[in-house]
Amino acid sequence: MFLVAALLIMLSGGIGLWKYFGLGGLSDFAEQAIVFEDSQLRLPDHLAGPTGRVRLVHFWDPACKVCNRETGAHLSYLISMYRRFNIDFYSVRRPGTTGELPSFLKDKLQPLDGIEGMERIPASPSVAIWDAQGRLAYAGPYSLGMVCTSANSFVEPIIDKLIAGEQVEPFGMLAVGCYCRWGSP
Repeated sequence: MFLVAALLIMLSGGIGLWKYFGLGGLSDFAEQAIVFEDSQLRLPDHLAGPTGRVRLVHFWDPACKVCNRETGAHLSYLISMYRRFNIDFYSVRRPGTTGELPSFLKDKLQPLDGIEGMERIPASPSVAIWDAQGRLAYAGPYSLGMVCTSANSFVEPIIDKLIAGEQVEPFGMLAVGCYCRWGSP
């Protein structure tokens, strides 16, 4: 009897810790393969064209909490890492949703109502990067896998090339990671 009670306590404690630390939410946003291939995104007119600044747009869905947490930390790191360079950071929240960016990102990203072509984005969190001439250089995931870090990132190599003055052409890819469908809510 004592053994059964101890096992039940351990099991309920484990489930509680699982939910408390947010790992239970991973089941809602299981690692999945998504094809990112859209290069038809267009910046709003007031941001488009040769400004001499790289522009990064973060696409996010407030309901995608687990994936946003990982990407938010990576994005905050990117903003800190590239703060001395000519890069502007923007965000677009999934249309039809409500919610706010985490406080550590709120003042670092300029919100946009939308981007032409964003309805074709397959999943979020995702990112689009335009070079200093206003050409789309990249549109896709931040990284591969369930955890979004610089170790498995696509973003830093793209930004580094753009800062060095190299031209980068958008490319499609099949990525496996923590993503939430972007389509209509």
